[in-house]
Amino acid sequence: MRIPAFFTTSVFAASMTLAALPVAAAEPIAPKVMVITMFGGEAKPWLTGRKLETKVAVPGLSKEYPEIACDAAGLCVMTTAMGFANAASSVSALVYSQKFDLKDTYFLIAGIAGVDPSDGTLGSAHWARYVIDGGLRHEIDPRQVPAEWPNGVVALGAKKPGEKASWGSGTEVYQLNEPLLQRAFALSKDTELSDNDDSKAYRAAYKKGEPGSAAPIVSICDTLSTDTYWHGTKIAEGMGDWVSLMTEGKGNYCTTQMEDNATLTALKRGGDAGLLQFHRIAVLRTASNFDREPEDKTAAESLSAKSGGFMPSTVNAYRVGSKFADAVIADWSVWQKGVPAN
Repeated sequence: MRIPAFFTTSVFAASMTLAALPVAAAEPIAPKVMVITMFGGEAKPWLTGRKLETKVAVPGLSKEYPEIACDAAGLCVMTTAMGFANAASSVSALVYSQKFDLKDTYFLIAGIAGVDPSDGTLGSAHWARYVIDGGLRHEIDPRQVPAEWPNGVVALGAKKPGEKASWGSGTEVYQLNEPLLQRAFALSKDTELSDNDDSKAYRAAYKKGEPGSAAPIVSICDTLSTDTYWHGTKIAEGMGDWVSLMTEGKGNYCTTQMEDNATLTALKRGGDAGLLQFHRIAVLRTASNFDREPEDKTAAESLSAKSGGFMPSTVNAYRVGSKFADAVIADWSVWQKGVPAN
């Protein structure tokens, strides 16, 4: 059957008109809490423990972790992939995607870390006050350090260790919101923490009477960021001096990780652009390994040892972080306005 020409012309014109009409964009998701993890092992407890049924693909995320998962209550979880470059790129992709309204969102960076045995142990959980970049500095090979120097770590523009930097990037130190920090700690300090026999056996090699040999706890202390996965007492002592220098003697790092200054810088830029509130960020790191060797091992032996801390640390990042996230979501009418006093 031949279709009349006027009919086909009319249909074609109508279809062209419809095609020209703008397609209504989906409303941006407005998370109450955005959890930022760095790799699959950190994300897994959140993804299996919650009904995160809404998946949002975001251009610019890592190909390994291309989606952000959300639930109906207001919790979202993203994974950046490891290291400074991935963290900054992925978080920037989130902030500028226009798929999320982050103006009221609280951000929870929740991942694993190395720990100083004088401050914590395998499986322990630590909320950060200061986040310090351990990489933006000069460094001389230890084999060429002057005899009178304690180490080869020198601030940018300085002439010797202990001198303050004369120039920098502006991203070396972040101090997080104290009321939010204290509230997150208060909500989570009594969390039942996961532990295992392997961790108990390994931590027994550390000095008796110090946190490293004790059961895991929740505490407040600072975190140090660097792309380089360093290990050993000597470099740890230098890192401690570096943190003290960069925080005017106020900081004491207990955890060391590979992303947080980069993540915070991306979020700070988003805050400066009016897309989020930088003072609504909490950083939680749980200990999967020690940052130095026990007395009966060399640094090299300790670096490659199986401590047993990975599983408790990933579980505890979820358990402790959930205490905070659930409180925010459950009492959103209050938290939306700001951090409650108690």
